[in-house]
Formats: sequence, structure tokens, C-alpha cells
Amino acid sequence: MIKVPRTGRVKTRLGRGIGMTSAAWWFRHQTTRLIRRLRDPRWQIVLAVTPDREGLQFRGWPSDLARLPQGSGDLGARMARLLRATPGPTVLIGSDIPGVRRGHIARAFQALSSSSSAIGPATDGGYWCVAIRHPSQAPVRLFHGVRWSTEFALEDTLPTLPQPVVRLAQLADVDTAGDLSP
Repeated sequence: MIKVPRTGRVKTRLGRGIGMTSAAWWFRHQTTRLIRRLRDPRWQIVLAVTPDREGLQFRGWPSDLARLPQGSGDLGARMARLLRATPGPTVLIGSDIPGVRRGHIARAFQALSSSSSAIGPATDGGYWCVAIRHPSQAPVRLFHGVRWSTEFALEDTLPTLPQPVVRLAQLADVDTAGDLSP
């Protein structure tokens, strides 16, 4: 899931600490590095973009990657809709996790060989990744009642996922200036 890196519209909590222009610059370079780092012939990268129209036309990302609009609704509604639209095992990640590598994605797919879903906890109580083996059959309650952008997001999400759930490695995302590495 990725946002068009426009000043004042992306990483606003980070921007409160380092300035909105710097936050947009950080996000633009983070997403460029992330996409480059995660390319792998074992999977297809699809960019789930927002805002929809601008994201579908944005030239700052590789033109060979498929793009899907995130659509409307809260984060959970958008994630559920995107997952249900995929035909097979799917790993959905955020774009603000500097530590994610191809090995993390490979482990998420590997976890789906023996489990219905997997989740990668983030250090702040949220998560950097959710993976579902049969996303088109995901429960109706998927992501319902999640307190987004709080330390309860992971805890709230776990019971909504297809069971059993495998926990993956914990990684840090970047939400505020304090999350940036020195």
C-alpha cells in the first residue's frame, strides 16, 4: 500500500517533527528503495495506490508495476477490499518500513504453506505485513473494529484474520521523527 508522496498529504505525523517537505522527501526515497529492494521473480509486486486517480498516473514509481486504486473507506476497508481482489496467496505490506527485505516477504509466503494467515508485528503495536492464503475467502469481519494508528492495531486485528495465524518477525515502521534512525 502506497501513497503519492505529496507534501502535507503523506507522513503528516512525521512531518510535525521534521517538516512536511522533509517528510514527503523521506517517504519518496523510502518507497523508491523499498520497491527496488523487494523486486523478486518469486512474486508479483502490485502497488495499491492512493489517492486513486493521482496514484494510477504518478510517474515516480516504476511504470512496469501493476497498480490498483485503494478506493474509499478506512484502512481496514481498503485492505480487505484489496486482499479479496487477489486470486491466491497475498502478502500486503505498508510502505514505511525501512527494514523489510525480500527474506521477510519470502517467509510470509512460506508461512502460508502451513497456515491460513500471517502477520508481521511492528514495534509500535501495529503491524507491517498481513498475509492471507485464500484472500478471496477472507471472513466478512476482516479488519472490523481495529483501532488504527494505536498500540492496539495488532491486538484488534488478530481475531479478525483466518485462523491459524503465524507471527512473523517484528519490524519498525516510521510514523514520527522519533522513529527515524540516528
